[in-house]
Amino acid sequence: MINLKNKKEIEIMAQAGQKLALIMEKLKQDIYIGKKTKELNELFLKLVKKEKAEPAFLNYKGFPAAICVSVNEIIVHGLPSDYIIKNGDLIKLDIGLKYKGFYADMADTIGVGDITLKELQLINATREAFKNSLRFLYDGNTLGDVGYAIESTALKYGFSVADKLTGHGIGKNLHEEPQVLNTGTPNKGIKIKSGMVLAIEPMFILGCGEVVEQKDGSWKSKDNSKTAHFEHTVAILENGPIILTQY
Repeated sequence: MINLKNKKEIEIMAQAGQKLALIMEKLKQDIYIGKKTKELNELFLKLVKKEKAEPAFLNYKGFPAAICVSVNEIIVHGLPSDYIIKNGDLIKLDIGLKYKGFYADMADTIGVGDITLKELQLINATREAFKNSLRFLYDGNTLGDVGYAIESTALKYGFSVADKLTGHGIGKNLHEEPQVLNTGTPNKGIKIKSGMVLAIEPMFILGCGEVVEQKDGSWKSKDNSKTAHFEHTVAILENGPIILTQY
Protein backbone atom coordinates (compact mmCIF):
# COMPACT_ATOMS: atom_id res chain seq x y z
CA MET A 1 0.00 0.00 0.00
CA ILE A 2 1.29 3.44 -0.96
CA ASN A 3 0.93 6.03 1.81
CA LEU A 4 0.12 9.42 0.30
CA LYS A 5 1.17 12.41 2.40
CA ASN A 6 -0.84 15.52 3.10
CA LYS A 7 0.44 19.10 3.00
CA LYS A 8 1.35 19.19 6.72
CA GLU A 9 3.24 15.90 6.54
CA ILE A 10 5.21 17.06 3.50
CA GLU A 11 6.07 20.29 5.31
CA ILE A 12 7.56 18.26 8.18
CA MET A 13 9.45 16.07 5.72
CA ALA A 14 10.81 19.22 4.08
CA GLN A 15 12.12 20.37 7.47
CA ALA A 16 13.75 16.96 7.93
CA GLY A 17 15.20 17.14 4.43
CA GLN A 18 16.66 20.60 4.94
CA LYS A 19 18.40 19.44 8.10
CA LEU A 20 19.79 16.41 6.29
CA ALA A 21 21.02 18.47 3.34
CA LEU A 22 22.87 20.81 5.69
CA ILE A 23 24.53 17.82 7.37
CA MET A 24 25.48 16.34 4.00
CA GLU A 25 27.31 19.52 3.00
CA LYS A 26 29.29 19.51 6.25
CA LEU A 27 30.21 15.84 5.80
CA LYS A 28 31.34 16.39 2.22
CA GLN A 29 33.58 19.25 3.32
CA ASP A 30 35.23 16.87 5.80
CA ILE A 31 36.25 14.24 3.25
CA TYR A 32 39.97 14.31 2.46
CA ILE A 33 42.97 12.05 1.89
CA GLY A 34 44.02 10.48 5.19
CA LYS A 35 40.56 10.62 6.79
CA LYS A 36 39.16 7.45 8.36
CA THR A 37 35.64 6.73 7.18
CA LYS A 38 34.51 6.01 10.74
CA GLU A 39 35.27 9.64 11.58
CA LEU A 40 32.49 10.68 9.18
CA ASN A 41 30.10 8.49 11.13
CA GLU A 42 31.16 10.20 14.38
CA LEU A 43 30.68 13.64 12.85
CA PHE A 44 27.24 12.71 11.55
CA LEU A 45 26.12 11.66 15.03
CA LYS A 46 27.20 15.01 16.45
CA LEU A 47 25.50 16.97 13.67
CA VAL A 48 22.22 15.05 13.78
CA LYS A 49 22.05 15.57 17.55
CA LYS A 50 22.64 19.29 17.05
CA GLU A 51 19.67 19.34 14.64
CA LYS A 52 17.49 17.66 17.31
CA ALA A 53 16.89 14.70 15.00
CA GLU A 54 17.64 10.97 15.11
CA PRO A 55 19.92 8.88 12.86
CA ALA A 56 17.74 6.84 10.52
CA PHE A 57 20.13 4.00 9.76
CA LEU A 58 21.55 3.19 13.20
CA ASN A 59 20.33 -0.30 14.20
CA TYR A 60 17.94 -0.36 11.21
CA LYS A 61 17.57 -4.06 10.44
CA GLY A 62 20.74 -4.61 12.46
CA PHE A 63 22.87 -2.01 10.65
CA PRO A 64 25.54 -1.02 13.21
CA ALA A 65 26.41 2.47 11.94
CA ALA A 66 24.63 5.82 11.56
CA ILE A 67 25.61 6.36 7.91
CA CYS A 68 26.74 4.33 4.92
CA VAL A 69 30.20 5.08 3.53
CA SER A 70 30.86 3.03 0.40
CA VAL A 71 34.27 3.17 -1.30
CA ASN A 72 35.04 2.56 -4.99
CA GLU A 73 33.51 -0.80 -6.05
CA ILE A 74 31.19 -0.78 -3.01
CA ILE A 75 28.03 0.98 -4.14
CA VAL A 76 25.73 0.97 -1.09
CA HIS A 77 25.55 -0.02 2.58
CA GLY A 78 29.29 0.28 3.16
CA LEU A 79 30.25 0.31 6.84
CA PRO A 80 32.31 3.19 8.25
CA SER A 81 35.61 1.75 9.46
CA ASP A 82 39.32 2.34 9.96
CA TYR A 83 39.68 2.57 6.17
CA ILE A 84 41.83 5.60 5.33
CA ILE A 85 40.57 7.61 2.35
CA LYS A 86 43.07 7.65 -0.50
CA ASN A 87 43.76 9.75 -3.57
CA GLY A 88 41.46 8.65 -6.41
CA ASP A 89 38.77 7.11 -4.21
CA LEU A 90 35.08 7.45 -5.04
CA ILE A 91 33.26 7.88 -1.73
CA LYS A 92 29.52 7.32 -1.61
CA LEU A 93 27.80 8.94 1.37
CA ASP A 94 24.29 7.68 2.07
CA ILE A 95 22.65 9.36 5.07
CA GLY A 96 19.23 9.59 6.65
CA LEU A 97 17.50 11.07 9.66
CA LYS A 98 14.17 11.02 11.47
CA TYR A 99 12.53 14.27 12.58
CA LYS A 100 9.10 14.69 14.17
CA GLY A 101 8.21 11.15 13.17
CA PHE A 102 9.22 11.41 9.49
CA TYR A 103 12.29 10.29 7.56
CA ALA A 104 14.54 11.92 4.97
CA ASP A 105 17.15 10.08 2.90
CA MET A 106 19.86 11.24 0.49
CA ALA A 107 23.17 10.20 -1.04
CA ASP A 108 26.03 11.65 -3.06
CA THR A 109 29.34 10.54 -4.56
CA ILE A 110 32.56 12.45 -3.90
CA GLY A 111 35.67 11.99 -5.99
CA VAL A 112 38.79 12.43 -3.84
CA GLY A 113 41.88 14.05 -5.32
CA ASP A 114 42.86 12.85 -8.79
CA ILE A 115 40.05 10.88 -10.41
CA THR A 116 39.81 9.98 -14.08
CA LEU A 117 37.62 11.78 -16.59
CA LYS A 118 35.51 8.63 -16.93
CA GLU A 119 34.99 8.49 -13.16
CA LEU A 120 33.94 12.14 -13.13
CA GLN A 121 31.49 11.39 -15.94
CA LEU A 122 30.13 8.48 -13.89
CA ILE A 123 29.45 10.76 -10.92
CA ASN A 124 27.88 13.42 -13.12
CA ALA A 125 25.74 10.86 -14.93
CA THR A 126 24.01 9.79 -11.69
CA ARG A 127 23.17 13.42 -10.95
CA GLU A 128 21.95 13.98 -14.49
CA ALA A 129 19.82 10.83 -14.29
CA PHE A 130 18.15 12.14 -11.16
CA LYS A 131 17.48 15.47 -12.84
CA ASN A 132 16.04 13.71 -15.89
CA SER A 133 13.72 11.67 -13.68
CA LEU A 134 12.15 14.86 -12.30
CA ARG A 135 10.54 15.56 -15.68
CA PHE A 136 8.26 12.57 -15.14
CA LEU A 137 7.32 13.06 -11.49
CA TYR A 138 3.88 14.44 -12.29
CA ASP A 139 0.37 13.11 -11.78
CA GLY A 140 -0.52 10.58 -14.47
CA ASN A 141 2.98 9.52 -15.47
CA THR A 142 4.34 6.16 -14.32
CA LEU A 143 7.30 4.79 -12.42
CA GLY A 144 8.20 3.07 -15.69
CA ASP A 145 8.76 6.55 -17.15
CA VAL A 146 11.03 7.42 -14.21
CA GLY A 147 13.05 4.20 -14.52
CA TYR A 148 13.38 4.65 -18.27
CA ALA A 149 14.72 8.20 -17.81
CA ILE A 150 17.37 6.97 -15.38
CA GLU A 151 18.34 3.93 -17.44
CA SER A 152 18.56 5.98 -20.65
CA THR A 153 20.98 8.38 -19.00
CA ALA A 154 23.29 5.53 -17.98
CA LEU A 155 23.23 4.06 -21.48
CA LYS A 156 23.89 7.44 -23.07
CA TYR A 157 27.27 7.59 -21.35
CA GLY A 158 28.10 3.90 -21.66
CA PHE A 159 27.52 3.03 -17.99
CA SER A 160 25.50 0.21 -16.42
CA VAL A 161 22.61 0.44 -13.98
CA ALA A 162 23.26 -1.54 -10.81
CA ASP A 163 20.81 -4.43 -10.81
CA LYS A 164 18.79 -5.42 -7.70
CA LEU A 165 19.22 -1.99 -6.11
CA THR A 166 16.31 0.46 -6.14
CA GLY A 167 14.78 3.59 -4.74
CA HIS A 168 11.69 3.55 -2.54
CA GLY A 169 8.81 5.35 -0.95
CA ILE A 170 9.52 7.13 2.33
CA GLY A 171 7.56 8.76 5.12
CA LYS A 172 6.85 7.56 8.65
CA ASN A 173 8.97 4.56 7.66
CA LEU A 174 12.41 4.73 6.07
CA HIS A 175 11.37 2.28 3.35
CA GLU A 176 7.79 2.25 2.09
CA GLU A 177 5.98 1.25 -1.06
CA PRO A 178 6.46 1.71 -3.94
CA GLN A 179 9.77 0.31 -5.08
CA VAL A 180 11.37 2.75 -7.53
CA LEU A 181 13.42 0.92 -10.14
CA ASN A 182 16.29 2.53 -12.04
CA THR A 183 15.10 0.81 -15.21
CA GLY A 184 11.68 0.85 -16.81
CA THR A 185 9.36 0.98 -19.80
CA PRO A 186 7.55 4.22 -20.66
CA ASN A 187 3.85 4.29 -19.69
CA LYS A 188 4.19 1.11 -17.65
CA GLY A 189 4.09 0.49 -13.93
CA ILE A 190 2.51 2.30 -11.00
CA LYS A 191 0.83 5.63 -11.73
CA ILE A 192 2.38 8.64 -10.06
CA LYS A 193 0.02 10.59 -7.80
CA SER A 194 0.34 13.83 -5.88
CA GLY A 195 1.08 13.06 -2.24
CA MET A 196 3.69 10.44 -3.07
CA VAL A 197 7.11 10.97 -1.48
CA LEU A 198 9.89 8.98 -3.11
CA ALA A 199 13.60 8.43 -2.60
CA ILE A 200 14.94 8.51 -6.16
CA GLU A 201 18.45 7.06 -6.30
CA PRO A 202 20.33 6.32 -9.52
CA MET A 203 23.19 3.85 -9.00
CA PHE A 204 25.60 3.40 -11.91
CA ILE A 205 28.66 1.23 -12.54
CA LEU A 206 31.64 1.76 -14.84
CA GLY A 207 31.60 -1.92 -15.85
CA CYS A 208 28.82 -4.50 -15.94
CA GLY A 209 25.63 -3.97 -13.94
CA GLU A 210 25.87 -7.09 -11.80
CA VAL A 211 26.23 -6.54 -8.07
CA VAL A 212 26.92 -8.97 -5.24
CA GLU A 213 26.15 -8.72 -1.55
CA GLN A 214 29.08 -8.94 0.88
CA LYS A 215 29.11 -10.66 4.25
CA ASP A 216 28.79 -7.28 6.00
CA GLY A 217 25.61 -6.45 4.04
CA SER A 218 27.23 -4.03 1.61
CA TRP A 219 26.81 -4.37 -2.17
CA LYS A 220 29.67 -4.18 -4.66
CA SER A 221 30.10 -4.39 -8.42
CA LYS A 222 30.75 -7.99 -9.44
CA ASP A 223 33.63 -6.99 -11.70
CA ASN A 224 35.11 -4.65 -9.05
CA SER A 225 34.71 -1.59 -11.24
CA LYS A 226 33.98 1.74 -9.63
CA THR A 227 30.46 2.89 -8.82
CA ALA A 228 28.43 6.05 -8.15
CA HIS A 229 25.21 6.78 -6.25
CA PHE A 230 23.02 9.88 -6.02
CA GLU A 231 19.77 10.28 -4.10
CA HIS A 232 17.20 12.84 -3.04
CA THR A 233 13.88 12.61 -1.25
CA VAL A 234 11.21 14.08 -3.55
CA ALA A 235 7.57 14.95 -2.91
CA ILE A 236 5.06 15.00 -5.76
CA LEU A 237 2.61 17.90 -5.46
CA GLU A 238 -0.32 18.81 -7.70
CA ASN A 239 1.92 21.14 -9.70
CA GLY A 240 4.91 18.78 -9.83
CA PRO A 241 7.88 17.55 -7.79
CA ILE A 242 9.83 19.34 -5.08
CA ILE A 243 13.17 18.15 -3.74
CA LEU A 244 12.91 17.93 0.05
CA THR A 245 16.56 17.19 0.78
CA GLN A 246 17.97 20.60 -0.06
CA TYR A 247 18.18 23.98 1.60
